[in-house]
Amino acid sequence: MADRASDSVVIGADKAAVMAVIADFEAYPQWASSVKQAEVLDVDADGRPLQVRFLLDAGIIKDDYVLAYDWSRPDEVSWNQVRSKAMKSQDGTYRLVETPDGTEVTYALALDLKIPMLGAFKRKGQQAVIETALKGLKKRVESAG
Repeated sequence: MADRASDSVVIGADKAAVMAVIADFEAYPQWASSVKQAEVLDVDADGRPLQVRFLLDAGIIKDDYVLAYDWSRPDEVSWNQVRSKAMKSQDGTYRLVETPDGTEVTYALALDLKIPMLGAFKRKGQQAVIETALKGLKKRVESAG
C-alpha cells in the first residue's frame, strides 16, 4: 500500500508563475536533478499536458514511467501513474495558495514501489523526493522572476 507524505514551501512569486514552471515538464531535467528526460505525450485543448513520460535516475531507483495529469482545479494539479517499470503506483498533487509573501506550494505524494522496501526507508525516500522537488521548484521560479 502506498504511504502518503507531504510538505510545503513558500515561493516568492504569484500562482501563475509557479504553475507555469510546474507545467513546463520538458524543462524538468534543468531543475529536478533525478529527472533525466521528460516528454509531453498528450495535451488538452488549452495546451496543458495530459500525459508525460519521464526517465528517472534517482540512484538505486531508475525508471521509465508515464503520468496522467488533471488540471480541472484552478489552484491545483494532480497526477496518477499510467505505467511504470519500478512503481506499482504513484499519485500526487501540487496545491497552490497565495500568501502575503508569495505562493505556498504543498506537494503531496503517494508511492508504492515494486521492489520490497522497509516502511521507514520508503517513507524517508519519499520525503526526500518531496523536499528535493520543492527546493528545485522554488529555486527555478525565483531565479526566473
